[in-house]
Amino acid sequence: MGSTFGSLFRISTWGESHGGGIGVVVDGCPPRLPLTEQHLQADLDRRRPGQSSITTQRSEADNAEILSGVFEGVTTGSPIAVLVRNSDAEPGAYEHLRDVYRPSHADYTYEARYGVRDWRGGGRSSARETIGRVAAGAVARQLLQRAAGIEVLAWVSQVHTIFSNVDSDSVTLAQVEADPTRCPDPDAAAAMTFAIDAARREGDSLGGIVTCVARNVPAGLGDPVFDRLEADLAKGMLSLPASKGFDIGSGFAAVTMTGLEHNDPFVPGESGPVTTSNRSGGVQGGISNGADLLFRVAFKPTATISSPQETVDTSNRPTTLEARGRHDPCVLPRAVPLVESMALLTLADHWLRHKAVDVLPD
Repeated sequence: MGSTFGSLFRISTWGESHGGGIGVVVDGCPPRLPLTEQHLQADLDRRRPGQSSITTQRSEADNAEILSGVFEGVTTGSPIAVLVRNSDAEPGAYEHLRDVYRPSHADYTYEARYGVRDWRGGGRSSARETIGRVAAGAVARQLLQRAAGIEVLAWVSQVHTIFSNVDSDSVTLAQVEADPTRCPDPDAAAAMTFAIDAARREGDSLGGIVTCVARNVPAGLGDPVFDRLEADLAKGMLSLPASKGFDIGSGFAAVTMTGLEHNDPFVPGESGPVTTSNRSGGVQGGISNGADLLFRVAFKPTATISSPQETVDTSNRPTTLEARGRHDPCVLPRAVPLVESMALLTLADHWLRHKAVDVLPD
């Protein structure tokens, strides 16, 4: 399975939704970085289930245990192993799915690929797998903040047909965390909550968009041709459960512009050229240009819904599924820390790769 991500800052995640636990091994983190379980817990608490009425009611504390790679409060340079134990697993709740393929899930495709599948909540295809990413992303956050002052922040900018109106230059973590939707626009957040609650009552679900900004990213991160910064960001974002789309800067809206309208003019800055606009989203030619990285990730409506759906069983016989169990009627609020984590992991990897290359003097 493709459970490893990154080149120099490399992670390998493991575990299943209803197994003993979830974990990650982080390899390549530099030594002497201050790191405690509390650093990891802050981000894990934002991802965990049961946070509000608009998320799954599975009750997990998601307490992180650092098993290796940290001594006396700092990293040692050796692999960092993190474990989060499952405490509220209910595999029996999925017994009715043992021989049924759930629509728009990975049930059929996993069985087609491996000849076996874990029907207990999807196993590795469950979003619970992302615990490892978030724990590793917290390590990357510590590294990027201390070494380069890089800040990564994401928020919900759209749910279904409800759009928010916020300034990516000024939005803060406090504003994002002020509402369970993680939308920093109070009016839009209230409308989103109403729509999500309505979808849950109707046995349905909703999708939307998470917007993310990375501030203080230095120029020069990224490599042509196949390791372009935005290409690796796209891979990270599209590896997230339920993600269906990625765009950066002007994104698909660029097709409606002319070159004159779209180009980002350069002007002299204090430490080098800066752009007066950011339709490139902070990346040009696959390499960061010193402007903020700004991108969006689209997430589909949650595939597990309680309304009756037509499907087939493992013997290819038609049947009707009415899913039971605990699920999010909208993944967007809990997807915010996931998007941040994959951005942090991508940037940490490219930052180390940039540091590994010495440019010869003139």
